[in-house]
Amino acid sequence: QDIGQSPRSPQDHGQERRQPGALGSAPDPSRTALGTLCSPRWERLDIRNTVGNIPMEWYQDFPHIGYDLHGKKIFKPIRTKDELDRFLEKMESPDYWRTVQDKMTGADVKLTDEQVELVTRLQRGHFGEVKFNPYEPAVDFFSSQVMLHPVTNRPADKRSFIPSLIEKEKVSRLVHAIKMGWIKPRKPAEDTPAFYDLWAQEDPNSILGRHKMHVPAPKLPLPGHEESYNPPPEYLPTEEEKLAWEEQEASERKRNFLPQRFRCLRQVPAHPRFIHERFERCLDLYLCPRQRKMRVNVDPEDLIPRLPKPRDLQPFPTAQALVYRGHTSLVRCLSISPHGQWLASGSDDGTVKFWEVCSARCVKTVPVRGAVKSLAWNPSPLLCLVAIAVEQSVLLLNPGLGDTLLREATDRLLGSYVAPEEARPQPVAWEEASGEDWRQGVRLVVKHGKPLTQVAWHGKGDYFASVAADNSHLQVLLHQASKRWSQAPFRRSRGPVQRVLFHPARPFLFVATQRCVRVYNLLRQELAKKLLPNCQWVSSMALHPGGDNLICGSYDSKLAWFDLDLSTKPYRVLRHHKAALRAVAFHPHYPLFASGSDDGSVIVCHGMVYNDLLQNPLIVPVKVLKGHAPAHELGVLDVLFHPSQPWLFSAGADGTIRLYT
Repeated sequence: QDIGQSPRSPQDHGQERRQPGALGSAPDPSRTALGTLCSPRWERLDIRNTVGNIPMEWYQDFPHIGYDLHGKKIFKPIRTKDELDRFLEKMESPDYWRTVQDKMTGADVKLTDEQVELVTRLQRGHFGEVKFNPYEPAVDFFSSQVMLHPVTNRPADKRSFIPSLIEKEKVSRLVHAIKMGWIKPRKPAEDTPAFYDLWAQEDPNSILGRHKMHVPAPKLPLPGHEESYNPPPEYLPTEEEKLAWEEQEASERKRNFLPQRFRCLRQVPAHPRFIHERFERCLDLYLCPRQRKMRVNVDPEDLIPRLPKPRDLQPFPTAQALVYRGHTSLVRCLSISPHGQWLASGSDDGTVKFWEVCSARCVKTVPVRGAVKSLAWNPSPLLCLVAIAVEQSVLLLNPGLGDTLLREATDRLLGSYVAPEEARPQPVAWEEASGEDWRQGVRLVVKHGKPLTQVAWHGKGDYFASVAADNSHLQVLLHQASKRWSQAPFRRSRGPVQRVLFHPARPFLFVATQRCVRVYNLLRQELAKKLLPNCQWVSSMALHPGGDNLICGSYDSKLAWFDLDLSTKPYRVLRHHKAALRAVAFHPHYPLFASGSDDGSVIVCHGMVYNDLLQNPLIVPVKVLKGHAPAHELGVLDVLFHPSQPWLFSAGADGTIRLYT
């Protein structure tokens, strides 16, 4: 778009702006973009590049940059300034900021104040002309009153009452074709009925084909005791039953007669409705559709899908290897470090314990003054940080395990925060830990003011989400640890939120309520998809590492597998558990997923997802792991896979953590 051209106002529509030399002369250079920006130079040099609308990079290897109106080369200006000269010119020249380079001639052009103002207005999205008013009052061209006569009184065309010569020629050609016999009129359809044998097509060589296809009429039910001329006393209706039977409609009666008693068969009168019943019977036989059904002998084993044997799907956890003991109350949540060396567990006894995975040794215990509802290890391998949801706060804790450089880098990152000059309103309060909490490893405390139920990290490790036990729009909050900034992504509540998850590769946020799972696009800030698990109460969910499949566990012992590219309804619903599901998990690398239930068992399934979109996922249950003893009507509360090995961790209500390998 030309920079120097201003849009036309509605007053100028339909008429050209007349300027000197606009008609019958060469185009005015001041009307073009280049002429507007450097009209004095045009008057002095009269250089016009005639190469047209082509990329000017084509001339980067030539000494000239195009051709003028006379076909002579326009040579590039000599540029001998290096970076230091340009920097000095930038510092010394007060007009450096308003100097632009003309791509068509390569010359430097200094913009005037009017041109700078014009460019500023165009960058802001305003109109180029200052006096142009885009909000002119609308002109009502048509009145609101209905008129009896048209607005125009133009006389009718001559062709409207003169016969068409073209149609006359077409009709004459059709008449000539009918006379010559080229076009024959349609013959009237014969009304003679056509009879044919209905069963002749079954077997043309067999005369008795219709007898083979004979379908016998359905038999009438045998008469009962109530139709006898001397029925038992319990079949005889009372006066009230007779009155109720007479008041009913004929279609609502159970039987179309009333049982009666006669002393002998000689006293039985003729049936008054005999002809009517025979007519109804014939009508039913005439209108009732009958079809011969061919019985197919199918082996029941062929109807069961053939699944591979579990031993062909190894490796997967098969036996209990270690038991982590130390908590005095039920263990609600588990999380493992990105490298798989350390395991963190939260319990209702008010402590968070850190275990060494291979030796089952508790290396650190951090008291947090409350029941731990959820905890999550930062997925970034460059940070050593754990988010813990305790009561009404989220604790960002540096456990101080592993590499010393990694621990110091985490503290430096959290300590490099610089508070902004103007405080921004936030739904939560960020506080730095001090005293005993700092010595235990707590670095930041995010106070929500409401009980928390879950905390989840984003894949890059800077953002995390928290879920509060509240029905307002503040029950799901997104936080940024490096900037200590929190925000509420939703304006209103869609119901109690159970779990939240971040997509591993796309800007999607999965929010699970009691009856559905909503998928939000954080980049576009809109609802992308709504999944319907067809269960009463969603308890947990897990996302496949590829990001295209999701599993949801519910308290009515169902596990729903969703193919996000296929449908919003479950691709498969598994009912392997006998009690409520508390946790589900996917393995980061192996095609495995697991579910823990209140019946104390963990079921491991093989879930292979193929790259071919036309091939459905392969879901095969391979192992049932038992070891937890149910306590307080609870069983397995959380399951977790090792990041690199085919190992499975489970946390139970009996206060133990078990490793299956």
